[in-house]
Amino acid sequence: MGSGMEIRFGVNPIAWSNDDLPALGGDTPLETCLSDTMELGFDGIELGNKFPRNATELRPILDKYGLALIGGWYSGNILHNDVDAEIASLQDHLALLKAMHCDVFIYAECSNTIHGDIGKGMREKAVLNEATWPLFGQRLSGVADYIQKQGFRFAYHHHTGTVVETASELQRFFAETSDSVGIVLDTGHAYVGGIDPVEIALSFPQRIAHVHCKDVRPAVLADIRARNASFLTGVIEGMFTVPGDGVIAFDPVLGALKEIGYRGWVVVEAEQDPAVADPRQYAESGLSALRASVRTASQ
Repeated sequence: MGSGMEIRFGVNPIAWSNDDLPALGGDTPLETCLSDTMELGFDGIELGNKFPRNATELRPILDKYGLALIGGWYSGNILHNDVDAEIASLQDHLALLKAMHCDVFIYAECSNTIHGDIGKGMREKAVLNEATWPLFGQRLSGVADYIQKQGFRFAYHHHTGTVVETASELQRFFAETSDSVGIVLDTGHAYVGGIDPVEIALSFPQRIAHVHCKDVRPAVLADIRARNASFLTGVIEGMFTVPGDGVIAFDPVLGALKEIGYRGWVVVEAEQDPAVADPRQYAESGLSALRASVRTASQ
């Protein structure tokens, strides 16, 4: 494949202030998150709920901390919107990414997700039927073609609680979409969905548009599953953690990224309760674990 990977390390602000459950870290100022991110040596950061959503306000804030904007989650509605309606609805988000010189557009179908509902158990997620998969794939491909023409890599976020969660759903997703539809390879959501991130990277190298690295505490996950508790309950109870603190082996993941010549962002992300898991401390240990894995991959 390519001539080795070229990666930049970023972080997701969700450890400081949670988007799905704003009470977690709700009182943490954006400045705390940004100064931690800068001082720990990250190159960039994704959007979070504390960020202004226009470039005039956001650019000077990030410039002050020497951070690039990596992009940020967009909640798609492609099961209800046709391609033109979906393209129309994402214009504000696209304009912000353009103005901030991002190169990746992160997207997830959220019309029927349960990951933001603390009252819905993880087993209650929606499943696409045989008739809907081709429609989903065609529409997504249409949106991704447009996004690619705008100069971005389209990165679909497979995610717990959504219609692309499991290994079989991800395989079907690849079969129904064109190569313009890249993915966010997310190690934590992969583990929960029974997906092998190394296998996916090596089998679909052209689809790896963005990478999120988080780890999993399997005992917590097993307990959440046994109780059919919600995704958010899992977050609160510590189902996720940063690389190096759970069960996932990151050396093979970074090795696979090197093998396919991945060029792009690798983002440390772990949604936890900041009152329990100090965001700065965890971000620091996650980054150092990934740096160690990069060194191993480069040997």
